[in-house]
Amino acid sequence: MLIDDGSTAVSLPEVPLLGVLPGTGGLTRLVDKRKVRRDLADWFCTTEEGVRGKRALQWGLVDALAPRSRFWDAVGERAEQLAAQVQVQPERQGPGVRLDDVFPERDGETLRYRYVTLRLSEAERTAWLTVRAPTEVPESAQAFFEQGAGSWAVRCFRELDDALLRLRLNHPSVNVVVVRTRGEVEKVLAYDRFLHEAAGEHWFAAETLRLMARVLKRMDLTSKSFFALADEESCFAGSLLELGLAADRLYMLEDEDEQVVLALSPLNGGVLEMSHGLSRLQARFYGRPGYAEELLGRVGERWAAAEAQRLGLVTWVADDIDWEDDTRIAIEERASLSPDALTGMEASLRFPGPETMESKIFARLSAWQNWIFQRPNAVGPRGALTSYGTPERPSFDWTRC
Repeated sequence: MLIDDGSTAVSLPEVPLLGVLPGTGGLTRLVDKRKVRRDLADWFCTTEEGVRGKRALQWGLVDALAPRSRFWDAVGERAEQLAAQVQVQPERQGPGVRLDDVFPERDGETLRYRYVTLRLSEAERTAWLTVRAPTEVPESAQAFFEQGAGSWAVRCFRELDDALLRLRLNHPSVNVVVVRTRGEVEKVLAYDRFLHEAAGEHWFAAETLRLMARVLKRMDLTSKSFFALADEESCFAGSLLELGLAADRLYMLEDEDEQVVLALSPLNGGVLEMSHGLSRLQARFYGRPGYAEELLGRVGERWAAAEAQRLGLVTWVADDIDWEDDTRIAIEERASLSPDALTGMEASLRFPGPETMESKIFARLSAWQNWIFQRPNAVGPRGALTSYGTPERPSFDWTRC
């Protein structure tokens, strides 16, 4: 909604004013989301002063106009119109759930939540993210609702969300996030089965699954390298296996007694889908149509390292002799690479297949609009392209964008 006062305008002035690529998310919103005609969008993006009033409305750049004298009245009226369109299902009516604050306890470079721990190593440009499994499963959908914000699924994923946001905003020089899980595989699978069944009975379980899906999308769309380590005491199963599938690499320890295992639950079948509409299993096996569904036919099975590698669920397997060195070298190597290059690479590799409006705006384009080839890490005085073929090593600004 735009104030119609003859001076207020909407614009994307990067081309005429700065001579740079406009925010590609903005361009996508113009022609795909708002369906502005391409020639009008071209004119709009190359005009310094932008578009005002009736022309902005006619072209579809805004939804409504209002004079300054009654702008806020018009906003209120529009809000009431939108609210009246919402159809509330009877089973969704009733009291809501109050969400408490999620704050970690800080101990040096370690942030401790109830179910999540984030240990930072700024000097090594690395963070260690550990997520703990539930210890009990609710007896019923009503019991789950009564647990409210204190239930494992709600609390754990809200803590994970908070940790990811802190990594994004407060620690831009952290390049690699090592993801681990702790707990019992059986508890995770039982909890997932409960949520899957309860979602059809109670609105709170359904909304909890949507919360989990949103947080996992946050991980997909975070410009950090994620390496998942399935080692002793890990429980990459069901909803927590999604963390491993979301990671750029998944390493698994091959132990003699085969206690380190992976397992699927019904939640891996698309309930927690990615921004482009695929499950993480489908994205992982995009080149093998139907294979994700084949694996889902084996929900609940436990797969040790050799079988998990044969099925394609892990990147690398190492025994206890090589585990520490192999994972350490991989993490150190990743942390040494250009953060700009990694951001563009990861955003492209994480989303194979179809595009949706959400993925166009928030996935590949959001990474590439950082003008990766034009940034100092590539073409600066000591950038990688400038230094290529010379004895000098490139010097990087380690900030991840």
